[in-house]
Amino acid sequence: MIGLLIFAGLTAFDTQRIKTDYIAHAQSMDQEWLSKSATMGALNLYLNFINIFMFLLQFMGNRE
Repeated sequence: MIGLLIFAGLTAFDTQRIKTDYIAHAQSMDQEWLSKSATMGALNLYLNFINIFMFLLQFMGNRE
């Protein structure tokens, strides 16, 4: 249960970090950085969601 809460918090943190980084670099029109940042941000969120799903499976799964 604690792992689920940790990764939910990390998901919220990563989402806010992606947003603030995008705003900061969009003003300077750094197009190369924006595309790399979008890829890394998507990968971080994907890994967070996979970990949340794994913790949910462990928490809700049958023990038989």
